[in-house]
Amino acid sequence: MNPRVFILAIATFVVGTVELIIGGTMNLITADLNIPLSAAGQLITVFSLSFAVSAPILMHVTRKIARKRLYLLALFGFFLSNVLAALSPVYSVLLIARILSASCGALLTVLSISIATQIVEPAYRGRALGIIFMGISGSLVLGVPMGMTLGNAFGWRAPFWLIAGLSLVAMLCLSIMLPNVQTPPAIPLRQQLASLKSEKIVSAQLITMLMLTGHLTLYAYFTPFLQETMQLEGAWLSFVYLLFGVAAVMGGGVGGWISDKWGPPKSILVIVSAFGLVMASLPFTTGSLYVFLIVMVVWSALSWAISPAQQNYLIQTSPRTADILLGLNTSVLHVGIALGSAVGGIVIEKASVQYNAWVGACFVLVSLGCAVYSITRPGSEKTTADAASTIDA
Repeated sequence: MNPRVFILAIATFVVGTVELIIGGTMNLITADLNIPLSAAGQLITVFSLSFAVSAPILMHVTRKIARKRLYLLALFGFFLSNVLAALSPVYSVLLIARILSASCGALLTVLSISIATQIVEPAYRGRALGIIFMGISGSLVLGVPMGMTLGNAFGWRAPFWLIAGLSLVAMLCLSIMLPNVQTPPAIPLRQQLASLKSEKIVSAQLITMLMLTGHLTLYAYFTPFLQETMQLEGAWLSFVYLLFGVAAVMGGGVGGWISDKWGPPKSILVIVSAFGLVMASLPFTTGSLYVFLIVMVVWSALSWAISPAQQNYLIQTSPRTADILLGLNTSVLHVGIALGSAVGGIVIEKASVQYNAWVGACFVLVSLGCAVYSITRPGSEKTTADAASTIDA
């Protein structure tokens, strides 16, 4: 495996931590800036929406810029946005900083995925994607506790200073180690939009969105689920989240290995099917803490195991528009996160948190239907070798 992939994964981890880091310092921000809790919560919502919108737009606008140069410019912009966040005197400045940070982060995430697939041999593409998604999943899972620990010790601005410093370190390392990968040929916007008319591609994008919707229907409200069904509090809650985070990070790597061994289509079908079954079974395991933890670890790992197979599948399906499709996939992932959180809240309001897992499993079942539909559609599916030669040409 090309060691530069690990550097990209570390950079992606740094970028990803900033999305949910607000969740661990929300009470400190509200007290310092004298704003209501709901306004602090909007800092996460605005980030997710900006991230979702920015990814495909920025990938198109910057399509003619050399990938290495673009990556370093985006990292510098990300550094400046976090400095602005750390220095924010009022809420409106912090909100602008979050929008800028999300835009640069979206560009960096998609570039990391795209570059990683270009600097490894085709046989290792799934594993390279898995390593990148270990960075992404790790950042999303660890962002809240990291922000909480640093914020309580040094104030809510401290996490932003740390991320800004790590951004500079990443810039230095990548300026030396990152090769000059070839910029994909510019594709007319009309042709890019035409690829989205493909039933195969649209249904493929829905796999990610609906699976994440199902996942977040429960995970966004995992704490009340644990409290109500198992009466867990304090240290046990922290332990469960730590175990969940470790499993999620490892799941990205396992998913990449499976994608290389089985191929993306088969991997997607197996992972989504298993994820739905495990998620639906979670409420039945709460009678035994040990059984629950085992099932939860599998659930967590599968939640991120899908990403390398999905990204690899999109690259094979339409290699010429791979950058655009990867950007869109990153966007729909965040749409799924937002939608799942909303659906989970409705379930709790109308019924009970105990039903969230089953409602989420229903969305996963629809995701499986989209996977079957996409894989069985004729179209632009290429062999791995063909896809690789097209991307590297």
